[in-house]
Amino acid sequence: MSGAKSDNSVPPYVDPTRPSIARVYDAFLGGTDNYEVDREVVRRVRTVAPDAPDLAVENRRFLIRACRYLAEQAGVTQYLDCGSGLPTAENTHNVVQRANPGAKVVYVDNDPMVVAHSRALLAHDRNAVIVSADIFRPEHLLENTVVRTELDWSRPIALLQLGTLHHYNGEAERTRRDIVRAYTDALPPGSYLALSHFLDPEDEYSAAARAMEEMFLHSMMGSGTFSTATEIAGMFNGLEPVEPGLVRCVDWRPDRPPGRELTTAQRCIAGGVARKP
Repeated sequence: MSGAKSDNSVPPYVDPTRPSIARVYDAFLGGTDNYEVDREVVRRVRTVAPDAPDLAVENRRFLIRACRYLAEQAGVTQYLDCGSGLPTAENTHNVVQRANPGAKVVYVDNDPMVVAHSRALLAHDRNAVIVSADIFRPEHLLENTVVRTELDWSRPIALLQLGTLHHYNGEAERTRRDIVRAYTDALPPGSYLALSHFLDPEDEYSAAARAMEEMFLHSMMGSGTFSTATEIAGMFNGLEPVEPGLVRCVDWRPDRPPGRELTTAQRCIAGGVARKP
């Protein structure tokens, strides 16, 4: 990752001594908006799963395909992207605004670097904004003035929780399922949830999943839980699954069949899309 940032030039709002979830994902994707402390997390996880960057790669590919479905086939024109992360080549607004230039996107993140970069990127896009907030406090976020005014809560909204909930460690003394339910209860009928999560496949790859989990949890980042398919499916309770349901991200409406044997990491992240009746 030769293009990554030097720790000698750090913006005042960034703490380069602690890894950031957004910057670690950026490092997994080979980006340049990360520091040595973030790259150390990546190296640790790769000691037990050399192909671990595929967790981030498949999560991003799933985001693109899910957003394409929501915009082109489901006709959704409003998006609440929670834990949006650092901007890349294909962000949510890039994907959905190709289908509908008027589609509205509200990004949410509490990482100062994400907020700063996103505000710069979105400065000239009147249909996309970013809010600085804690996505694990849904009641607080849902009362945010920008969230309430930029989105029309009488019409369907797509809620994106992509690669986010496995970084929740129960700080608010509620479950991941509780957090998702608080959001989906607030969504208008006809809305959608798109969710991806680290997966314990409960097969011969389970040991590798748990080894990656150990490295994430015992790194300075301190988060990254792998859940079973049953546990992840529980977050979709009360919603109508979109085919093919909850599957490995690589298997959700792929653009083309995989050209080779799946890597361990590709087998260890799952995603799905579901509609609120």
